[in-house]
Amino acid sequence: MAKDLIRTRHQIEKFYKLKSQLQGVALRIQTLKSTQAMGEAMKGVTKAMGQMNRQMNLPSLQRIMQEFERQNEKMELVSEVMGDAIDDAMEGDEEEAETEELVNQVLDEIGIDMNSELLNAPSGTVAAPAATNKVAQAESTATGDGGIDDDLQARLDNLRKM
Repeated sequence: MAKDLIRTRHQIEKFYKLKSQLQGVALRIQTLKSTQAMGEAMKGVTKAMGQMNRQMNLPSLQRIMQEFERQNEKMELVSEVMGDAIDDAMEGDEEEAETEELVNQVLDEIGIDMNSELLNAPSGTVAAPAATNKVAQAESTATGDGGIDDDLQARLDNLRKM
């Protein structure tokens, strides 16, 4: 009975080994089937791609793409013009004042006060190249209307002297 028990245990071990080997073979067969199916699929795709390449007219496709690009750019321009027109039509003086107020608020928050900074700007002279002075003089003689232009020119000349 002891010999039968030992023999039975060894046969159980052999059956487990045989079962695992059979499962390994089954997995290999399944892998081979999958590989064969993949090969067949690739063969079909290759045929389809070959047919598409023969049917495809590349110059025609390029013309279509160029036309699409032109029409797309045209649509973007029209869209931009329409957007600007709508913005202009909807914009009022109130929005402009609110915009100015918001810009001033942001500048105040970051600590920039443009009017006080301009008043505190240095007023010393800086040597400027002779060509720049000649251009400034030519501009001042060309805009001899007087008024605000002379005032702005004087300020510009003063800044160039710094």
